[in-house]
Amino acid sequence: MALSFCGNDRSINDRSINSYSVEEGVLNNGCFVDALNLVPHVFLLFITFPILFIGWGSQSSKVQIHHNTWLHFPGHNMRWILTFSLLFVHVCEFAEGIMLTNHLHLFMPAFMGFVAATTSVVYYHNIETSNFPKLLLVLFIYWVLAFITKSIKLWKFAEHQVGPQHLRFCITALLVVLYGLLMAVEVNVIRVRKYVFFAKPQKVKPPEDLQDLGVRFLQPFVNLLSKSTYWWMNPLIIGAHKRPIELKKIGKLPIAMRALTNYLRLKDAYEDQRVSGWTPPPPPPPGDADGEGGWVTPPTPFRYLADLLGFARPLCISGIVKYMNTTDSSPATHLGVYFMSSTELLENTSVLAVLLFLALVLQRTFLQASYYVAIETGINLRGALLAMIYNKMLRLSTSNMSMGEMTLGQINNLVAIETNQLMWFLFLCPNLWAMPVQIVMGVILLYYLLNVSALVGAAVIVLLAPVQYLIATKLADTQKSSLEHSTDRLKKTTEILKGIKLLKLYAWENIFCDSVEETRGKELTSLKTFALYTSMSSKVQNKSLRKQVGCLDILVQLECPFEHLTPPEYSFVRFPSLQVSNGSFTWGSNLSTLSDINIRVPTGQLTMIVGQVGCGKSSLLLAMLGEMQSIDGRPDEQPSAHRSSSSPLKMNRYSVAYATQKSWLLNATVEENITFGGPFNKQRYKTVIDACSLQPDIDLLPFGDQTEIGERGINLSGGQRQRICVARALYQNTNIVFLDDPFSALDIHLSDHLMQEGILKFLQDDKRTVVLVTHKLQYLIHADWIIAMKDGSVLREGTLKDIQTHDIELYDHWKTLMNRQDHGLEKVADTKEEEEEEDDDNMSTTTNRRSKIPWRVCWCYMSSGGFFMVFLMVSSKLLKHSVIVAIDYWLAIWTSVKTTGTYRVCVCVCVCDPQDDSHYLPVFIILCAAGITLCLITSLTVEFLGLSAATNLHHNLLNKIIHAPIRFFDITPLGQILNRFSADTNIIDQHIPPTLESLTRSTLLCLSAIGVISSITPFFLFTLVPLAVAFYFIQKYFRVASKDLQDLDDSTQLPLLCHFSETAEGLTTIRAFRHEARFKQRMLELTDTNNTAYLFLSAANRWLEVRTDYLGAVIVLSAAGTSIWASGYGFYSGGLVGLGLTYALTVTNYLNWVVRNLADLEVQMAAVKKVNSFLVPVRIPRFNPEDGEIKIQDLSVRYDPVLKPVLKHVNMFIEPGQKWGSAVPLGAGKILSVACARLLSAGKIVIDGIDICKLPLQTLRSRLSIILQDPVLFSGSIRFNLDPERTCTDDRLWEALEIAQLKNMVKALPGGLDAVVTEGGENFSVGQRQLFCLARAFVRKSSILIMDEATASIDMATENILQKVVMTAFADRTVVTIAHRVHTILTADTVIVMKRGNILEYDKPETLLEQEDGVFASFVRADM
Repeated sequence: MALSFCGNDRSINDRSINSYSVEEGVLNNGCFVDALNLVPHVFLLFITFPILFIGWGSQSSKVQIHHNTWLHFPGHNMRWILTFSLLFVHVCEFAEGIMLTNHLHLFMPAFMGFVAATTSVVYYHNIETSNFPKLLLVLFIYWVLAFITKSIKLWKFAEHQVGPQHLRFCITALLVVLYGLLMAVEVNVIRVRKYVFFAKPQKVKPPEDLQDLGVRFLQPFVNLLSKSTYWWMNPLIIGAHKRPIELKKIGKLPIAMRALTNYLRLKDAYEDQRVSGWTPPPPPPPGDADGEGGWVTPPTPFRYLADLLGFARPLCISGIVKYMNTTDSSPATHLGVYFMSSTELLENTSVLAVLLFLALVLQRTFLQASYYVAIETGINLRGALLAMIYNKMLRLSTSNMSMGEMTLGQINNLVAIETNQLMWFLFLCPNLWAMPVQIVMGVILLYYLLNVSALVGAAVIVLLAPVQYLIATKLADTQKSSLEHSTDRLKKTTEILKGIKLLKLYAWENIFCDSVEETRGKELTSLKTFALYTSMSSKVQNKSLRKQVGCLDILVQLECPFEHLTPPEYSFVRFPSLQVSNGSFTWGSNLSTLSDINIRVPTGQLTMIVGQVGCGKSSLLLAMLGEMQSIDGRPDEQPSAHRSSSSPLKMNRYSVAYATQKSWLLNATVEENITFGGPFNKQRYKTVIDACSLQPDIDLLPFGDQTEIGERGINLSGGQRQRICVARALYQNTNIVFLDDPFSALDIHLSDHLMQEGILKFLQDDKRTVVLVTHKLQYLIHADWIIAMKDGSVLREGTLKDIQTHDIELYDHWKTLMNRQDHGLEKVADTKEEEEEEDDDNMSTTTNRRSKIPWRVCWCYMSSGGFFMVFLMVSSKLLKHSVIVAIDYWLAIWTSVKTTGTYRVCVCVCVCDPQDDSHYLPVFIILCAAGITLCLITSLTVEFLGLSAATNLHHNLLNKIIHAPIRFFDITPLGQILNRFSADTNIIDQHIPPTLESLTRSTLLCLSAIGVISSITPFFLFTLVPLAVAFYFIQKYFRVASKDLQDLDDSTQLPLLCHFSETAEGLTTIRAFRHEARFKQRMLELTDTNNTAYLFLSAANRWLEVRTDYLGAVIVLSAAGTSIWASGYGFYSGGLVGLGLTYALTVTNYLNWVVRNLADLEVQMAAVKKVNSFLVPVRIPRFNPEDGEIKIQDLSVRYDPVLKPVLKHVNMFIEPGQKWGSAVPLGAGKILSVACARLLSAGKIVIDGIDICKLPLQTLRSRLSIILQDPVLFSGSIRFNLDPERTCTDDRLWEALEIAQLKNMVKALPGGLDAVVTEGGENFSVGQRQLFCLARAFVRKSSILIMDEATASIDMATENILQKVVMTAFADRTVVTIAHRVHTILTADTVIVMKRGNILEYDKPETLLEQEDGVFASFVRADM
C-alpha cells in the first residue's frame, strides 16, 4: 500500500484517521477531492486522443491555405500564455506533493493536469491549423469542469483554515484563476466565430499574405511557441546543409513588412511632425516616430521582463548556497493530508535549481524576443527611409547634382551606411531606458544582500556618470568626424574610378592616390581616437552602460538621412513646354545661365537649336523640361497638340522622349534599354533598330539584343551607347522628342542614316514634334524651325529662309561652316569581310558561396596587423582571463573563510578563525589592479591590431585597383569596385576588430567557466558530453545557413546600391519620360528583396541564440544538480558552489556568441579576401621619348585573352612630327590610343626605337598626351584639372586655355584658374568639358598627341579654330587624330581608313581622294 492513491498512514497528530473515511462527508475527505480533480483531465485525454491519433485526417478545411500557420481564432496568444502558466503551476503542484510524501493523490492530479494541459495546446493547434472550430467545444467543457473541481477544492481549503500561508492553497487559487481565464477565452472564441449556439457561423477569409505562395517569412503567422523558439526556421536551416539557400527559397515579405507599407506610415508621421513645427535635421523622437506607439517602443515590454527575470538568477544562487545544508521542517496536516508553507518550497535547493533553470529560459526567451522585435522594427524603418530618400532623390533639382550640393558618393554613403546605422540605433535604443531600471534594481538587490555596503557601489556609478557622458559625447563626435572623412574618401575614390582611363593615360595615378591616402589618414586618426575612447569606456562602465554609449554614438547617424530630405526640388512641369516667354533661368547660383528667352517650338515639326559651345543649347532643353530654376518668367505649361484621329499610333501626351548629350543606360539588356519599360512591339522595335543602324552592332554582341549592358555601358563604344539612347527616344510613343546632340559620337555615314531614317522619316512622317540640338549645320536645310543661341540668349529664331533674309551675316557664317549642299546621300559599298567564328565572350565569373574562408585569409589579416600586435593580443588575452578567474576564485575562498553564517551571495555556513585573513585584501587589490590593466591593454591591442590591418589592406587595395589593367575596369562594374572601398572597407575598419575581440573573449570565458565548474564539480563532466554533441550540431547547421543568408544579403544589397546610382545619374531622362513610378516600384522590389534576406538572417541568429541559451540553461541546471548532490556528502563549501554556478551563468551568456562570432568572422573575412584578391602590377625601367617616331609592326590587339581581336595585323610607320588622321566607321578599330596604352596580344609598337612592352605603363603613359572621347573632369579647381602635378606656371595654363578657346570664359568665372569644378564637371557643358580636356593635353606638351574624337561635342566654328591651333602649336610633334568628321583630317600628312580592325586604305589624303571608288573618297563626298 506504499503507493496507494490515498496512502496508508493511520496516525497523524495522535489521532486515528483513515484516509478512505467519509464520516465527515465526502467533500471533506482530501483524497476524494483530489480524485475528483482527476475527472476533467481523464475526460479530456479520453476524448482528444482518438481525434488526434485516429480520425484527424478525415477532417479538412474548406478554406485552402498553403501554410499551416494561419491564426484563426481570437485570443491565440493569450491562450498560449495562459497554458504555459498552467503548466508551470502544475509543475509546482507536483513538486509540492512529491516532496512531502509518497501519497499518489497529492501529486497524481498535478501530473495528469500537466499532461492534459499539454494535450489541450496540441489539440488546439491542430484544430486551428485545420480550421475546424466546432471541435473546440471539447476544450470549453474541459475548462468548465476543471474550473468547478478546483473551485470546490479551494472552497474546502478555506473551510478548514487553510489559507495563503500554505503553498497548496496559493497553487489551487492560481489554478482556479487560470482555468477561469481559459474558459473566458473559449467563450470569446464562441462569441466571435459563432461556431456553436448560433444559426450563422462566421465565414473567415484567409489573410492575403498566406494566399500568396511567395510569402515564406512566417514569423508573424506561426503560433506563439514557434515564434518564441523560431521553430518554423528549422526546415530552412537544416535544409541549407543539403542545398544552398537561394532567393526563391526565402520568397517575399508579408505586406505589413514591405517598404511601401512602412514608407506610407513614415511619410504620414514625418508630415505630421513637420506640420506640428518639427523641422529636419533633428531625428524623430523615438516614442513619436509613428502614430501607433512609436518605432522603438514594441521591444520595451520584452526587454523589461528579461531584465527583471535576470535578477532572479542571483537570488536563486543565493538561496541554493544558503539552504544547501538545512533540514526540512515538519509539515502541517489538514483534511487528512499534508500541507507545506509557502516559504518551505523556496528553501529547497532542488526547487531553487529548477527555478533558476526556468528563470534562465524565460529571461533569454524574452531577451531574444526584444532583440528580434527591435531588429524587425529597424528593418521596417530602414525600408521606409530608403523609399523616402529615393522619392526625394527623384525630385532633386538638377542644380543639386550639377553644382555639387549632392554627389553620387554622398548618396551611396547615405544608402549603404547611414540607413544601416539608423537601423542599429533602433536595435540599441532600448538600452537607453533599460539601463536605469537595471541600475535601480541592482542597487536594491545589493542593498538587500549587502546592506549599507551596496550604497558605495551606487555612489561609484553616480560619480562615473559625468565621465560616461563625456566619453559618450566624444565617441559621438569622433564617429561623426570619421563618417565625414569616409564620405570624402568615397567621393574622391568615385571620381578616380570614373576617370580611371584618363588617369592611366596621363600617369596621374600616384597623384590622386596620394589625395585619397591623405583623406584615409584623417579617417584612421578618427578611428584610432574612437578605439581609445571605446577602450576607456569599457573600463568605467558595465555592459549595459557600454550599450548606452554605443546607442548615443549611433544617435549621431540619425541626423544624416533626415537632413538630406530637404534639398530644393526641381520645378515639376506636367507638360513639356514648347513656348517660353521672357524667361530667365539659372542652375542655382546668382548668375543667370539663360536670359531673355522668348521662343516658340512649332508642334509636329522639326526644330533645331544651334550655337557655339557653352551658349546654353542643352540648358534650353532642360529649361523646357522644367529642370532649371526660373528667375523671371517660366515655361508655359501646355499640352502638346493632339494627334489626328486617323493616326494609327496612340501617343502619350504627358511625357516627352529625351536623349541626353551624355549617354545614360541601364544595367539591363539592349532590348530593355530601348523599350524602357514600354510594351514590346516587334515591328516598331525592328524599325527603330534599323533607323539607328544598330543591327550590325547587335549581331556582334554575344547574346544579341539580350546581351546585358554593363554599368554605364562599359561594354559598348561611345557611339553604340549614344545610338541606343536615341533608339530609346524613337521607340517611345510620345508626341514630343528632344534630342541633345545625338550625332556627336557618330561618323558621317551613321549620322546621315540616323538623320534620314530616324528623324526625317520615322519621326517626321509620324508628325511628331522634334527638338534637335546639333553642331552639324549641314542638317539645317531639313529644319522647319531654327533657334540660334549665343551666350545664353536667343540670337535668332525662324526658318532657314527667314534667317537668310533677315540676318545675312549669320547665314553666310553658317554657309562657310556647312561644307555641304542639299545633295543626295551616297551609299558606301559594304566591304565584305570574312566572318570569324563566334567565341564565347562570357566574362561573368561565379563564386562558390559554399567555399569556406581559408585560414590563409585569416593569416593575411593577422599579418597585415603586425606579428607583434598579434602576439601582444594573444598573451594579454590569456593573462587577462587567468587573472579574472583568479580574482573570482580568491573572492570565493575569502568569503567562505570570512562568513559566519550571515545571508550573502556565495556564502556558506562555517565557523572559522578569522585571524589569518589579513592577507586576502592586499592580494585581492593586486589582482584587481592587474585585471584592470590587462583589460585596457587587451582592448587597445585588439583595436589597434584591427586598425593596423585596415590601414595596410586599404593601402594595398587602392594601389592594386588604381594600377589594374584598363580591361579590368571594362569588365568590372563600378558599383562592385566601390563596394570594396565602402562596404568591405567599413567591415574591415569597424566590424572585424570587435568581432575578433568578442570571439576570443567569449571562447575564453566559456572555456574558463567549464574549467572552473569541472574543477569544483568533476561529476559535471559526465553531463557535458551530450551537451557538447548538441552544441556541435547546432553550430554546424547554423554556420552553413548563416553564410548562405549573409551572401544573399550582400548579393541583394549591391543591385539596390546600383539602382540608386543609376537613378541619380539619369534623373533628367527618368523625369522627362515620366517613369518615376516604374523606377520607384523597382526600388521597392529591390529593397524588399534585401530586407527579406536580412530578416531571415536575423531570424536565423535568433534561432541560434535561443537554442544556445537553452543549452546554457541546461548546463546551469546540470552544474546546480551535481553541486547539490555532491554537497550533500560534504564535498564542497558554499562559496565554491556559488562560484561554479556563477560561471555556469557565464556559459549561458556567451555560448551563442561563440557560434555567432565564428559565423560572422567567417563572412567578414570574405571582405579581406575580396580586397586582397587583385594582382600587383609589375614595374619595369623608365624611358623618355623625344622625337615621336612610332613603328607599328604586325599589331593585333584584344581587350582580353578570351575575346576576339579588335585590331588585326596592323603595320604602319609614323615619322617624327608627322600629322596622322584616322577615318573609321563607328566602333571599327578606334583602338590605336588603347594600343599605345599597351593591350597588345601580338606584334609590337616601337616609339623612338624602344618597344613599349618593355616599359612600365606609368612611364609610357606619362610621355603621351591622349584626349579621350568622353570628357572627364574632377571636382576641385580648374587649375587642379589642368595641372594636378602643380608643375606649371599660370602663364602656361592661360596659354593652354587660350589655345582651347576657353580663356575668356574662365576669366569671367569667380576665382579664374581657382574656379570650382563640381563632381564630373557638371557645372560646365559637355562641349566645354571637352575643351578643358584639350587644354589639359596642351599643358603637358609631350612629343606625341593622340586625339580620339576630341572635338565630337564642339561646334564647327570652334573646331576649325582648334584644328588650326593644334597644327601650329604641335607643328614639331607627332599628332594622331581619330575622327568621324572627315574634314578634320583633310590637312593631315597621312590618312588611314580602318574597318573592323583592318586597314582598308593608307596614304596621303590627296592620293586617296584621287581614287574615286575608294572608301575615303566616299567619306569626303558624303561630308561635302
